[in-house]
Amino acid sequence: MEPGRVVGFLWVIGMVLSLAGGGGAAAAEKGVTYDGRSLIIDGQRKLLFSGSIHYPRSTPQMWPSLIAKAKAGGVDVIETYVFWNLHEPKPGQYDFSGRNDLVKFIKEVQSQGLYLCLRIGPFIEAEWNYGGFPFWLRDIPGIVYRTDNEPFKFYMQNFTTKIVDLMKSEGLYASQGGPIILSQIENEYGNVEEAFREQGAAYVRWAGKMAVGLQTGVPWIMCKQPDAPDPVINTCNGMRCGETFTGPNSPDKPKMWTENWPSFFQVFGGEPYIRSAEDIAFHVALFVAKNGSYVNYYMYHGGTNFGRTTSSYFITGYYDQSPLDEYGLLRQPKYGHLKELHLAIKSVAEPLLQGKQTFLSLGSLQEGYVFEDATSGCVAFLVNNNAKAATVTFRNNAYQLRPKSIGILQNCATMIFETARVNVAKNIRATTRVQLFDAEDKWTTVTESVPRFSDTSFRANALLEHTNMTKDTTDYLWYTTRFDSKSACMNPVLHIESLGHVVHAFVNNVRAGSGHGSRDIKVVKMDVPIQLTSGPNYISILSAMVGLPDSGPFLEKKSFGPTKVQVDCSGTMKYDLTRSKWGYQVGLVGEKARMQDKNKVNKAKSLKWNKNGVVLKNQPLTWYKQTTFGTPKGDDPVVLNLTTMGKGEVWVNGQSIGRYWVSFLTPSGHPSQALYHIPRAFLKEGGNLLVMFEEEGGDPLGISLNTVSVIGPNQQRSPSQFVR
Repeated sequence: MEPGRVVGFLWVIGMVLSLAGGGGAAAAEKGVTYDGRSLIIDGQRKLLFSGSIHYPRSTPQMWPSLIAKAKAGGVDVIETYVFWNLHEPKPGQYDFSGRNDLVKFIKEVQSQGLYLCLRIGPFIEAEWNYGGFPFWLRDIPGIVYRTDNEPFKFYMQNFTTKIVDLMKSEGLYASQGGPIILSQIENEYGNVEEAFREQGAAYVRWAGKMAVGLQTGVPWIMCKQPDAPDPVINTCNGMRCGETFTGPNSPDKPKMWTENWPSFFQVFGGEPYIRSAEDIAFHVALFVAKNGSYVNYYMYHGGTNFGRTTSSYFITGYYDQSPLDEYGLLRQPKYGHLKELHLAIKSVAEPLLQGKQTFLSLGSLQEGYVFEDATSGCVAFLVNNNAKAATVTFRNNAYQLRPKSIGILQNCATMIFETARVNVAKNIRATTRVQLFDAEDKWTTVTESVPRFSDTSFRANALLEHTNMTKDTTDYLWYTTRFDSKSACMNPVLHIESLGHVVHAFVNNVRAGSGHGSRDIKVVKMDVPIQLTSGPNYISILSAMVGLPDSGPFLEKKSFGPTKVQVDCSGTMKYDLTRSKWGYQVGLVGEKARMQDKNKVNKAKSLKWNKNGVVLKNQPLTWYKQTTFGTPKGDDPVVLNLTTMGKGEVWVNGQSIGRYWVSFLTPSGHPSQALYHIPRAFLKEGGNLLVMFEEEGGDPLGISLNTVSVIGPNQQRSPSQFVR
């Protein structure tokens, strides 16, 4: 097929592509095609900057502002995943309401004059619970995810078709005059393909053929997929794709970067990853200099992982160090420096897209990339790979380059941008306390009872796998057994091993100890001294998950929860309880009673709120309720400071703002996250309902309501100020 291949159905009578001199595609009436240089939209080659914004990680009220700020930052395209487990929580039952309103989000992008890249997946990874798969998928007989497996392919194709048909029905593809210029099938499958051997390669071919067969009228992409079948474009993910990407697998495909990470995700117990504006700009400029024509920032705005949506161990704030932070505030100088870069590159887009590229060696660690055409002009990228400053001579002119920097020369003479030169001042994020919840008479509390074996109705002579029991409807599963020691047990120690994330052990209703893993430590092992009575003893274990994994092959086979329980007596005798008779309770009583819901909480029969003023501090398994806090004035983002709490989940007016885990400290001794975002859309004028479930024990009297602002530049400047 000729360069500039037609991908799917286009509203085009005819198309003629001219590639003389390495550029110049003739006009097509409507639609998206591509050649070896770039995407071609409505007949015009495009050099595009894109930013990922995920609709469920913010609120519909936030979308217009986030998209407008991205556009003002020089972004042409908004990228988003499609979240299968949100949209199809049960087979055949779909939800596109509220934060799940994908169509509304795309139409907002369209209304602001931007394009959209729709990454359907439907496996997305994304640090999202189960990589976006609905948990019911695991119960399909004979299913194996992401391979040449008929049950999986059936459901994958069914959901992909559902999304494509929805987009078509709303006229959202560029071939229909809509904003969607790209679609993605699968996601970073190259990371796991080898595990499936020949079935992996067969699956890649099937996925590409299936997607193209849906005839969207726009190209399909696969990221991190060197064997993406024609006409699907293989793209790069990473921080240095100008250095690491070997390129598309055909000279007829453009060079695209679908995930440029301006920071990185963060887990509980982990420090934030700080990537400088200079480093990001260097690698973007290098990618463009090496014929790259599409760069997407993952994330441009990360947002918030509300509810139980994160994958294993991830904090609620997502990619907070992006150009737009978790709350949508500008993070300077990152935002402004990249804005200047985008403007500089767009000012020389014509020779970049139409000119012939020439490579020059300008020193041992210096090089140049020149794009020149008789009609479009000339642009040069001078690269200093040295960690020291360098003087580069180009066309009889000397140019000073900072360490690890790229200079962009308009007309191959005037330096209009240098990646290591930052002209935007740094801003600082600040919080302002609005209210301290230190009034005991405003709180009510209630504690969950520890279930005993006699309280359970479902029993088995084994430690059953956690998620088989819960179906991911809750983080929590109780395991409880009755233990009678046949002889004196001196200095008893309870030994537990678990594949779950958190374990709380109770002996005769008294908390004996807790343990947890981490993203790097997969097995929880704990040994806690206990006290046994001469009669029957009751051992209860609360197993807790902190999200399901989002990556790796054979996700459907992953197991969680306790795998070994025994009582050691002074090292001389062991009672192995692993295959004792265990009773099970799925979830918490308070969850079933919907303690977070003001309208239903009074219907709970087994849990009753204490009277106001009875605050149980540092008490595990405790629910807390506060009904008197108001909505802060203004439009600054609102957060809860939960520094005095331990681990649990928090709801505002019945909506979960996510899991918190402030007791899991970083190596430097600080919580990975102490501030938890409350979108203003969750708040009401007058009184708001705050409900928390605390697993470990905390002090709610130290919680505060705060607003967030920035000190320093948080406004967009006029474009004329960005060209030097």
